[in-house]
Amino acid sequence: MGQKKQSVSAAGFLFMTRKRKNIAVPFLKKFSYLILLLVVVALGGFFWWRWVSAPAGYPPGQSQIFVIKKGEGLSSIAHRLDEEGLVKSALAFKLLVLTQGMSGQIQAGDFRVNSSWTTTEVAQLLTHGSLDLWLTFPEGWRREELGRRLAANLQDFSYPQFLDLTKNKEGQLFPDTYLVPRDASPSAAVGILTRNFEKKYSLELQLAAQKNGLTQNQVLTLASMVERESNNDQDSPIMADIMLKRWRQNWPLQIDATVQYALATRRNEGARDWLKIEWWPQKLSKQDLEVNSAYNTYLHRGLPPGPICNPGLSAIKAVIYPQETDYWFYLSDRQGKTHYAKTLKEHNENVVRYLQ
Repeated sequence: MGQKKQSVSAAGFLFMTRKRKNIAVPFLKKFSYLILLLVVVALGGFFWWRWVSAPAGYPPGQSQIFVIKKGEGLSSIAHRLDEEGLVKSALAFKLLVLTQGMSGQIQAGDFRVNSSWTTTEVAQLLTHGSLDLWLTFPEGWRREELGRRLAANLQDFSYPQFLDLTKNKEGQLFPDTYLVPRDASPSAAVGILTRNFEKKYSLELQLAAQKNGLTQNQVLTLASMVERESNNDQDSPIMADIMLKRWRQNWPLQIDATVQYALATRRNEGARDWLKIEWWPQKLSKQDLEVNSAYNTYLHRGLPPGPICNPGLSAIKAVIYPQETDYWFYLSDRQGKTHYAKTLKEHNENVVRYLQ
């Protein structure tokens, strides 16, 4: 009889010889499946991207205003665009903006977006000029300064017309940051500023002022002086208390800012080059303190005829809710720090110590 072929190990064990399996075919099959899967994913991604990048709105050609708030993040913008039917996918919009490096270029403002635009066209629009501008008007500016900023930024804006419309509006052109249409007229700009004032000067503040025996003009006049004289919100209520006491006791207020206002108004009356006007001359001489003006609180007792600037909410509240102290005098040193005094003697000592 024939014997089976055997092999002997070093330890003397016998093993049957087995035929080697061919592993190349299964590997090639798996590799083919992987390639096929990648192709399917790539094609799916390609067609998905084409679909989400297409115009989202219906009917085509319809436009609407889309507002981006100041400081609004990319995720919020993308979500709202998707919600309002201006892009097909918030995710696709975010991916496009991030991959194209546009995230830091998106502007705040109003944009007229057309429903027939692609996602790419929408993104490009949001990184270029909006319909409106963000303009900031600081606390303590007089109306001429507000008009100068508006005229420097808006199209065909009439500075003289703005001044004419705001003759009796000083103090009511509320300082804030606004979204202003590029083609806003002077009357439209005045409306934006005064409506915000009416909103900020709430009924609660009006009633509190009335309770303290103050009219709106008195509040705004005092607040405008506090705004120009104070360097911080901590000093404002103390200065307001000093001004209120001196006014009610018929003392001269002796506010430098009122002299600055009077001097600048007189010096620049009829000036044509309004871009170069200095509205708050800093160095006042003894002669300056004698300028003949109803706004000069060194010469005239009582309040000036009206506000000398447009105060912010903190200054208005300081007048309505002053901080009661024993002080009757104050001055600001060359570093801007305020020093208070209860008597004229103490005040004169502060003048020698901090200003001479």
